[in-house]
Amino acid sequence: MGSSNHMKRLAMPRSWPLPRKTSIWVTKAAPGAHTLELCMPVVVVIRDILGFAKSTREVRHILHNNLVSIDGRICKDSRRGVGFMDVLTLGEENYRCIVDQKGILRYRQISKKEAETKVCRINGKTTVKGGKTQLHLHDGRNILTDDAGEYNTGDSLVLALPSQEIKEHIRFSDGIKCYLTGGAHVGEFAEVSEYIVKRSSMPNEVQFADFGTVMSNVFAIGKQKLPTTEVVE
Repeated sequence: MGSSNHMKRLAMPRSWPLPRKTSIWVTKAAPGAHTLELCMPVVVVIRDILGFAKSTREVRHILHNNLVSIDGRICKDSRRGVGFMDVLTLGEENYRCIVDQKGILRYRQISKKEAETKVCRINGKTTVKGGKTQLHLHDGRNILTDDAGEYNTGDSLVLALPSQEIKEHIRFSDGIKCYLTGGAHVGEFAEVSEYIVKRSSMPNEVQFADFGTVMSNVFAIGKQKLPTTEVVE
């Protein structure tokens, strides 16, 4: 049997900015690039978060008229997840998914120029047939490169959308500006003081001026600008 298209609201991730007791069910994002905690289905974003539709039927009508794109590519799947750092375009409006200082997913409006690029973190890399190196990015993308030593896990890439051309390489190093995606300081910006590699099964750690966290919570952005992560009531 396949996975369910819905889940109970009481069981939905804490990162979803939806009330839990207004109804029993909520649409579940289709399996894809992002984890369930870091994405929401496009139908929920358009209808419940941005308020561009009043029903699922209206959302499907919008999708079928090619008015919605994610990262520059037309989306027609109402359950397609819109996740962390993704660019959602509705007509002439552009939104980027970020995490605020309470760990909640937010869809902040951005300019058309900002919507032309996206920052992706390198989560790993492998060598494939032909001697090329495949970079595994946080949003499920895989990019081939000829230079195995140029890119390292923890670095970030600024990609052009939708071509996926690498516009900038942000190296993870001391002094680089980072965005915290988890932990007690989620949604904050800080500069790296020290990177501690553990020679064990323990996760690597990153030290900042006043605190530290595990590497998985750190997203290098360098000089790239992100929409505000402050909580807007």
